[in-house]
Amino acid sequence: MTRRINLRQVEAFKAVIEYGTVSRAAEMMNVSQPAMSKLIAHLEEDTGLQLFDRLKGRLAPTRRGMRLYEEIDRIFAGVRQVENAVDTIRRDEQRRILIGVMPALSGSFIQQATCAFLARHPDVFCSILTRSSQWVTDGLVTRKLDVGLVIAPIDNPYIVAEPMMGQPVVCILPLDHPLAAKSVIEPGDLTGVPFVSFDLESHTSRRVTSALEAHGVTPNVAMIASVSPTLCEFVAAGVGVSLVHPLIVGGLRERLAIRQFEPAIHLDFYLCHLRDSRNARLVEAYLEATRETTAEISRTILSNG
Repeated sequence: MTRRINLRQVEAFKAVIEYGTVSRAAEMMNVSQPAMSKLIAHLEEDTGLQLFDRLKGRLAPTRRGMRLYEEIDRIFAGVRQVENAVDTIRRDEQRRILIGVMPALSGSFIQQATCAFLARHPDVFCSILTRSSQWVTDGLVTRKLDVGLVIAPIDNPYIVAEPMMGQPVVCILPLDHPLAAKSVIEPGDLTGVPFVSFDLESHTSRRVTSALEAHGVTPNVAMIASVSPTLCEFVAAGVGVSLVHPLIVGGLRERLAIRQFEPAIHLDFYLCHLRDSRNARLVEAYLEATRETTAEISRTILSNG
């Protein structure tokens, strides 16, 4: 009588395919190598399919084996989606909120916005993840994040993306830098001047570099920083100057010279969330705190910078 295949056999088969050897698969499943071999043998017997060729003591998946693996992997992917849904529901119930933020906003701004939110909701657990805008976008779409702060609008019907303080970049300099004597910095002023840049492949860096090169100036990159607090600290320490969105300067304003840059290079940030968030009231409260923080920075830094 043909036995029905069981989940343990399927897990063993999947592990051998993914880890390449019976011994490694057995180690990952915390079973003995003979037990793993028996599970594979029983699966082949119960399905009536030769799933592996035995070559010099190693198992090589057959064409049928790979077809079966593709189906199993598809089913397991569906199970992972269910697990993600369970995690999202649990997170809603536990009053947690997950925020993804691009590196340029990972300093003073996100700290101010989150603290403003927690002042009103002290019982909520917040998790801040600093990643690329693309990673944050993917996190929102897959419901791994509740709120996202990114550099470019998200073209997705399920995500709401509102512009947040679109402003031209400013030039930040060490307080004692010769260019600090000027009220307006122009592209030609930066010729040969050491420049502190974000990752050269980032949206901000590409925009700034393109604008400068349009005026015949190639940035003299002296240092690359992946997050805004690091970039601002190195500018304040005298490593070089930079062109940044004024929103990132935050608490370092007193240690930096901030000057208008012309012609203007505009950058927009976007505050994003799911249109049908299961955690809607908590998300809206965080969005409101972020909007208020943005407005306050606009009043205090930009008007006086």
